[in-house]
Amino acid sequence: MGARILLIVGGGIAAYKACELIRLIRGAGMSVRCVLTEGGAQFVTPMTLAALSEQPVHTSLWDLKDEAEMGHIRLSREADLVVVAPATADLIARMAAGHADDLATTLLLATDKPVLAAPAMNVRMWNHPATRRNVAQLRGDGVTVLEPDEGAMACGEFGPGRLPEPAAILRAIEAQLVAPVLAGRHVIVTAGPTHEPIDPVRYIANRSSGRQGFAIAEALARRGARVTLVSGPVTLPTPPGVSRVDVETAREMAQAIGAALPADAAVLVAAVADWRVEPTASKIKKRQDGAPPALALAENPDILAGLVRDPRRPRLVVGFAAETDQVLENAQAKLARKGCDWIVANDVSGEVMGGTHNSVHLVSGGSVESWEHMPKTAVAARLADRIAAALG
Repeated sequence: MGARILLIVGGGIAAYKACELIRLIRGAGMSVRCVLTEGGAQFVTPMTLAALSEQPVHTSLWDLKDEAEMGHIRLSREADLVVVAPATADLIARMAAGHADDLATTLLLATDKPVLAAPAMNVRMWNHPATRRNVAQLRGDGVTVLEPDEGAMACGEFGPGRLPEPAAILRAIEAQLVAPVLAGRHVIVTAGPTHEPIDPVRYIANRSSGRQGFAIAEALARRGARVTLVSGPVTLPTPPGVSRVDVETAREMAQAIGAALPADAAVLVAAVADWRVEPTASKIKKRQDGAPPALALAENPDILAGLVRDPRRPRLVVGFAAETDQVLENAQAKLARKGCDWIVANDVSGEVMGGTHNSVHLVSGGSVESWEHMPKTAVAARLADRIAAALG
C-alpha cells in the first residue's frame, strides 16, 4: 500500500503489543514512524521500536535535534494516518480535552490526517462515565475509536478493556486507508430500530442499537460515497461525511427513503417493526376488572419490497435478515420473496444486538458466503468493498 503510519505508543502494559503491530504494518507494505510517550517508555524502549520500524523514534517535544530535522508540525502532517495504540484512559481524556502538553498530544492536535485510537485500560476505567463521555466526544470529532476486546486483564479482572489484537488493529488501519472508489455514487443506508407509539408513554420497539448500520454508512463514506443515513431512534454520533435523517416510525422511514431517491445503492440494515397500533391520545390505564387493553395491530409498509418495486429502484438493493433460527433458510426465502439483490443474514439469538461484533452470511442469487466472527466495523468495511465492486 505504501501508506505512512504515525504510531503513538501510550503508557500501559499493552504497549508491548505495539512491537507486533509495527511488524504487521510493515508486512502489509506500509512504513511506520513511532512516537513513544513517557508512560509508554516504562514498558518498551525507543531502541526496540526503532529497530522494528527502521525509523527514528520521537519521545520529546523539546528535543532540539528532532525539532531541527523534522519539527512536530511536519511530523503530524507527513503521515497518512495517525494511530494511537495503546490509547490509555489518560491519553483519551487529554485528546478529548484538546491538551497539547507533550509531543503525543501536540501532534494529535496539530494533525490534519485521520486518527485511529485503540483503547486499553482496566474494565472499570473503560466503563467509567468520564471515559464513555470522552470516547463519545472523540467519535463526534471524527476520531475512530475502536472497541476494546473483552477478556482477562493483567490486573486480574475480566471484561472489556483489553487492547484489540494487533491483527484487528491492522484491519482497522487498512479500512481507514481505502481509495475513494465510490466517489460520485449515492448510497442510502437505514439503521437502528423503529418505535411505533401505543400511547404518549409506550411504544413497540426492538433491541437494535444501530451500530452495524452506522458502521456501514461510515465505511461507504470513507470510500467516497455520498451517504444518506436514515436512522431510527438511537444515540450514536453521526459518522463523518454522512447526511443523517432521523425518523421514529416505519412509515416515516419509508417516506425518508423515498425522499432520498434516486440512489445507486441502498443498504437496509434497520430493524423495522412489522406491526403498529393506532396510538391513543391519552395514556392507557389499567382496567378495574384487570383485563388487558385491546390493541388492534396493523401491518407496517414493507420497506424492502416497496423499494424493489419502486420505478426509481437503486441498481443494488441489499437487505438484512436478523434471525434466531434457521438463519440461512430464512434468509434465502427472504431474498426470493423480497426480490432484492443480496441479503446479509445474522443470528441475533446471542448478544449481537447492542454488541460490537457480528457473524454474517452474504446471500445472493444461489450463493452463500459465511464470514468469520469479526467487529461490526470490519463487517462494514468488507460489505462496502463488495458494494464498490458490484457498482463498478
